[in-house]
Amino acid sequence: MDNNKPPAATRKPHTYAHHGITVEDPWHWLQDPGYPKVEDEEILSYLRQENAYFESVMASAEELTSDLFEEIRGRIREDDAAVPWQEGNYIYRWRFDIGSEYRIWTRRPADAADDTEEAVMLHEPSEAEGLDYYSVADLAVSPDGRLMAWSVDTSGAERFTIRVKNLATGDLLPDEIAEAHGEIVWASDSSGFFYTLVNNEWRPDKAVWHALGETEDTLIYEEEEASFFVGLSETQSSKFLIIGAGDHVTSEARIVPLASPLTAPVIVAYRKTGHEYHVDHARDHFVISTNDRHKNFRIVTAPETNPSQALWRELLSPSDTTYYRGFVPFHDFLAVQVRTGGLDQIRIQTWDGDSHTIGFPESVFAAGISTNPEYSQSHLRVSYQSMITPSSTYDYDVTEQRLDLRKQQEIPSGYDKSGYATERLMAPARDGVQVPITIVYPNDYPRDGTGKLHLYGYGAYGAGTSPGFSASRLSLLDRGMAYAIAHVRGGDEMGYAWYEDGKLDKRTNTFNDFVDVARHLIDQGLAAKGQISASGGSAGGELMGAAIIQAPDLWRAVVLHVPFVDVLNTMLDDSLPLTPIEWPEWGNPIEDAEAFRNIQSYSPYDNIEAREYPMQMVTGGLNDPRVTYWEPAKWTAKMRAMKTDDNPIVMKINMGAGHGGKTGRFEQIRETAEEFAFVLKAFDLAN
Repeated sequence: MDNNKPPAATRKPHTYAHHGITVEDPWHWLQDPGYPKVEDEEILSYLRQENAYFESVMASAEELTSDLFEEIRGRIREDDAAVPWQEGNYIYRWRFDIGSEYRIWTRRPADAADDTEEAVMLHEPSEAEGLDYYSVADLAVSPDGRLMAWSVDTSGAERFTIRVKNLATGDLLPDEIAEAHGEIVWASDSSGFFYTLVNNEWRPDKAVWHALGETEDTLIYEEEEASFFVGLSETQSSKFLIIGAGDHVTSEARIVPLASPLTAPVIVAYRKTGHEYHVDHARDHFVISTNDRHKNFRIVTAPETNPSQALWRELLSPSDTTYYRGFVPFHDFLAVQVRTGGLDQIRIQTWDGDSHTIGFPESVFAAGISTNPEYSQSHLRVSYQSMITPSSTYDYDVTEQRLDLRKQQEIPSGYDKSGYATERLMAPARDGVQVPITIVYPNDYPRDGTGKLHLYGYGAYGAGTSPGFSASRLSLLDRGMAYAIAHVRGGDEMGYAWYEDGKLDKRTNTFNDFVDVARHLIDQGLAAKGQISASGGSAGGELMGAAIIQAPDLWRAVVLHVPFVDVLNTMLDDSLPLTPIEWPEWGNPIEDAEAFRNIQSYSPYDNIEAREYPMQMVTGGLNDPRVTYWEPAKWTAKMRAMKTDDNPIVMKINMGAGHGGKTGRFEQIRETAEEFAFVLKAFDLAN
């Protein structure tokens, strides 16, 4: 094959029909029927051809990619380390060695001097040696401090193996569990731990108890509903296991005392469609956030002896303007993550009724509750950053209401925040709604329409995008570009209703918002039509596809990472692991004809037509269980066959990775450098 010529995937007749509607899909064959195993040689050959073409096109940007890689790497402290945290009788932290891709996890006794040599618990670089992919999902030390259990994925398929180590001797115990989902919660007496198993469809559906040394484990809970996933957590007080089951809009939680792991689980509130709640514990009561009376949630307490819904007592009332996003209870206070007016806030609520909000120095920022494993601590560790302020870790003294900076992200190659500015804008959407935009740019950025701008968006699952710092982003800013985040509906930036207004039959609001944000930025002189690049991943990749379809003339270049673009086909295939749980988000086109028509009307893959499109970079992972590899592959094949222009479309499929791309901090930097090189070349900003 000529690697300078783009591959042309064969068309093979294939049709399907639902609700009296027939759909043609000549690239359906790219879905290997043996998935999750992909062994069809014709498919693999096509993907290799695409990867070869990607390399040939990107060869012209090889020098720029290398320069970007070195730039971004130069902004990372190679021997970076976490701020230490105390848990039980030990002080823990992770660190990197210079040149290492992966972390080293260490600890020392809490009563030892600060300069005491730390014992290595897990040496990820050694574990990952020779592997193309390595990801730790959980690392849990037993309450007595003797043992460590951790879960590892070495393929990207998100099926984890749990192993156990004696931390005193370094020996591995014979206990080994495969096909786990990752979470690990120890019993109080360190005799064993709970974990979750995934089934053949990659759905975590079983909560299981493993007694150390035993070969037969005990099933604690099994979820029969195909649309519900099972997850585990430990209460902040370390007294209870929480077994959660749910989809994107409905929750059900069960409680097991960690001092008695084989006790029958006690249900908190039976599932009711649309009712979400989250459970933790402090003192003699459970603390629960619930949307039973308001979509922005409220916070209630329930007796430890009986957490049933009838006994819930309101602690924090619901509000139209305050969205309760999460909380952590401590012995002396409750820390609550809230969002007001589209900005993160942290509220401190004492158990006797006093409350205050932590003050931060900037008007547009991202703040969150960080690592706080100790139930009785008198401070709260928080994270803070903005588009111009590097990631910072503070300890907040609750009594004195004082922030103490413990660490700020270091930029070894140098960084002066005074050279940049950030602001919050509001764009009028076509239906009159005001959509927030956070933008950062160099101080000399022009506002006469001659500037080059990159626009990022996600907008799904109620996962809002906070205006945080990115050291890699400086490579765009320092070449004169602006970078904006469109806080479109489908996220939760403006409250839970913001999420609801971007899902199901309102899904197109998300796409319209993104396009309208771009047009507003043009109207404000921050860019011109055709001088905006855009990027998004997963559901944000769907957003990119929809924006390309709706307004192809707005974009200079678009990057679609693991894009969920074949929405109709995926939502019709209930054999895929994520399809049933996704129906509350997108609709069920199998049973609902209106949902079928709605999804078909916007599904990016289904709406490609013969016209000109911007240049595109598409990525995927062969082992991705979330957005299957054939979605980016089918999009690329159809787009290339239909478009009427000469703009390049390149696709890179990671043949040994999953949804998040490659692991290892430098491998991830290299992929970012490739993306930025693609964008900068599109703007002729290669220098």
